[in-house]
Amino acid sequence: MLVLGDAHASEPDRRETLLATYRTLEPSTVIQLGDLEHYDLPAPTWFVAGNNEDLDVIDALRAGETPSNVHNVTLFASSVAEIDGLRVGGLSGNYAPTKYGLPRDELVGERRRHFTREDVERAAALSEVDVFLTHEAPKGLLSYGYDPGCEHVNALLQAISPELCLVGHHHRHREAEIDGVRVVSLAPAWERTYTLDPDDLTLDSRPTSEGDPNGTAERSGP
Repeated sequence: MLVLGDAHASEPDRRETLLATYRTLEPSTVIQLGDLEHYDLPAPTWFVAGNNEDLDVIDALRAGETPSNVHNVTLFASSVAEIDGLRVGGLSGNYAPTKYGLPRDELVGERRRHFTREDVERAAALSEVDVFLTHEAPKGLLSYGYDPGCEHVNALLQAISPELCLVGHHHRHREAEIDGVRVVSLAPAWERTYTLDPDDLTLDSRPTSEGDPNGTAERSGP
């Protein structure tokens, strides 16, 4: 299973890097951690929405609709899917304290990119999740002189207790055990690609710098 961090594929060079990765690796299934920004892909791809997306597309996918320019993508919106024998779930969006308590239909314009309390509560009710995807990091994973994580993601880890949580947004590789869960923040797709072994949840990663997704592998696992 191919795993990709942020793509930011609205930018032509990064879109070409993303598509070159699909062409070179020919994955049968892909999961992606948000800021995808291109929704016509060569292989079945499940993703969580980030804070940089075509929000009209995201709204349509949340509503169960498929726009004409969307192919091979499925949005995790506090939902779960069976992928390569794993139960994979995800929370879309990022956190804004002033918008968290609002109903989704009151989020307008660019504010549609955020998750709400209702989204988190639906995600917390998911059961038997092996791998959980989120664009926003939990507390305890990253530091910029302060912790940029979100306590609501920590609460989800405690409620769902997945074997593995994969995180986007921060464009850097970090690993930690948080609330008994192995949590990995992914480098962006234009820097590294990852392969997840469904049997033992080992992650192999390879550099994609200079357009080479077949670079030297590195491995992390439980």
